[in-house]
Amino acid sequence: MPNNYTKEKNAEYTVKLRNVLELLPAFAADFFRGITDTTQIRTRLAYSYDLRIFFYYLKNVNDKFISRIDERDFTVKDLDLIKAVDIEKYSEFLSYYQLPNYKDPSKMMTYTNSANGKMRKLATLRSFYKYYFKRELIQTNPAELVDLPKLHEKPIVRLEANEVADLLDGVEDGNRLSDTAKRFHEKTALRDTALIALMLGTGIRISECIGLNISDFDFSNNSFIVTRKGGDKAILYLSQEVADILTDYLKEYRNKIEGIRPGDEDAMFLSLQKKRMGVSAVEKMVKKYTKSIVPLKNISPHKFRSTFGTNLYLETGDIYLVADVLGHKDVNTTRKHYADVEEDRRKQAAKVIKLRKD
Repeated sequence: MPNNYTKEKNAEYTVKLRNVLELLPAFAADFFRGITDTTQIRTRLAYSYDLRIFFYYLKNVNDKFISRIDERDFTVKDLDLIKAVDIEKYSEFLSYYQLPNYKDPSKMMTYTNSANGKMRKLATLRSFYKYYFKRELIQTNPAELVDLPKLHEKPIVRLEANEVADLLDGVEDGNRLSDTAKRFHEKTALRDTALIALMLGTGIRISECIGLNISDFDFSNNSFIVTRKGGDKAILYLSQEVADILTDYLKEYRNKIEGIRPGDEDAMFLSLQKKRMGVSAVEKMVKKYTKSIVPLKNISPHKFRSTFGTNLYLETGDIYLVADVLGHKDVNTTRKHYADVEEDRRKQAAKVIKLRKD
């Protein structure tokens, strides 16, 4: 079962989804209801944002529908009026566009999309069309006729062993921080060290990390329970080094905090406002340290995950173990991420074999 933090976030996303649905055609609610059992709430929320852009485009840019008064006026039958070329034009529109802020429609927000962003939005549109086509509510499915943008594989950015050591040293002593940052560092050094060491030493996602509670840890066998995406739970294990850092943090810092916000008393990591840390706070904290220690690499919390996965694969050579610990449901996802590591291992194997002795 999801922990309280996960339940709270799911409730928050549900409210946001309902707000966005108020801006979409009424028939779109059927689509979101139909995919409830096969998708996570965060996925449905992302779909709603994507579809809001699509209907805004139809209403304000596409000649066929520009006379419509409101995006909510569309019906499911209107989907049959859209041709593949319209979706191709929509893909072009996604390169650069403006959209009213849904909280304050009087303000326009400017957006751009790379190939990745376009692919996700077109994939959303494919799912949307597929839902109504399978139920024979529309006669055509032009979304399937449009090619998705070609993605250019980017090399995985990860930390080398010496960079990990330098980073942890820099988090502990704060010597490379600005004078302003150093004043805050005195208050958060133990917390920051514990959080970064935990992510580097276990490969957990940032959302999984901030959702952890003190009661999720059992230091008698250096284990903890993590709530994965979708609410599934898994037991992971800590190295003694990471366990020592966490127990020191709890003893010297976390357990001494008073006046914690109600509901967050059990949270493992707290902000200076004495409430559970959020994703944005952790991202900013990581950026603060990494930009001075590894300035040539754009390191985010997700790169800690890549670093852990690479190290585990190099040590064990077991892609299935890496997939299991990282929480990948499909080992092919893991294999894709660490294909370059496998290539290096194959090259090493070729160097080991000699046909003639020296």
